[in-house]
Amino acid sequence: MPKFEDSLKQLETIVNQLEKGDLPLEDSIKLFEEGIHLSSVCKEELDAAEGKVQVLLKQRDGSMKVEPFPPAK
Repeated sequence: MPKFEDSLKQLETIVNQLEKGDLPLEDSIKLFEEGIHLSSVCKEELDAAEGKVQVLLKQRDGSMKVEPFPPAK
């Protein structure tokens, strides 16, 4: 499985190619499908990373407590 950064870079390249608008329809559709796949891969990677992120909170007594990072609202 490619790294997140590699997938994101490839997705950016696809977006740039599609934005130019000079590709035949069939090629555009293939790139679009590949972009959707890469977008899904990136989202899965981000979701997994978000689950690993934790926040270190200082308690009133001065001790430290680890809690899961709050999800985005």
